[in-house]
Amino acid sequence: MTVRLFALTCGRLEVDMAAMMEGEAGRKLVPVPTFLVEHPKGNVLYDTGMHPLLQSDPAARLGAAKAARFGYDYVPGEEVSARLEQIGRDPARIERVVTSHLHFDHSGGNGLIPNAELIVQQDEWAVGTDPERGPQWGLDGDDLKLGHPVRRVDGEHDVFGDGRVVCIPTPGHTPGHQSLRVRLDGGEVVLAGDACYFCRTLRERRLPARVYDREKMHASLERLAALERGGARIVFGHDPESWALVPQAPAEIAF
Repeated sequence: MTVRLFALTCGRLEVDMAAMMEGEAGRKLVPVPTFLVEHPKGNVLYDTGMHPLLQSDPAARLGAAKAARFGYDYVPGEEVSARLEQIGRDPARIERVVTSHLHFDHSGGNGLIPNAELIVQQDEWAVGTDPERGPQWGLDGDDLKLGHPVRRVDGEHDVFGDGRVVCIPTPGHTPGHQSLRVRLDGGEVVLAGDACYFCRTLRERRLPARVYDREKMHASLERLAALERGGARIVFGHDPESWALVPQAPAEIAF
């Protein structure tokens, strides 16, 4: 039973490194990744990247103040639906989206995957859809209200029931952040999402400037480190140096 994993770059963001890691400075261009997992029982996306409106008018999507915090290297053809079509996959035939969390660069493309069930952690759903707490933490609960069925899970969730594609809770960055463990024929790959922006985040344990729960984020980093010690390959959330070494679709990620 072969499982295939593909990496898709859905634009890039210029970010303030002081916000991304304690003690850093300056600005950096970082990738916005999404991933396609093909399992014999169905197709899964891990995250959907940014809304296509950010290609032309970020302020209309994010509001002027938030939009001004970033630079956008994101053009037509880089949204998740186009990336899928470029490798011969139909966005309408994606059956599930595992949402790592509800920040704009991770769930903004949900509307481009029209027929998928969205899988989200209960804690992320609860805060993200709260009209006061969601905006306070930059969570866009509206990305869960586009007509998709939503599966709220609490803790680990084995997507196909065979241990090959498993959602693992890695909270702290947001209330219900989740990473995705994919067991390929050659070994395990863990898609860390924003539980771990950079390889240096894992090695040095320097957190972003603002996180939902620092203690839980440190615990999540330790969980990722334990998986790595056990032989898993960690794919980091926004690390341009390590991302340059990740094969891009249509090539597969191999362990």
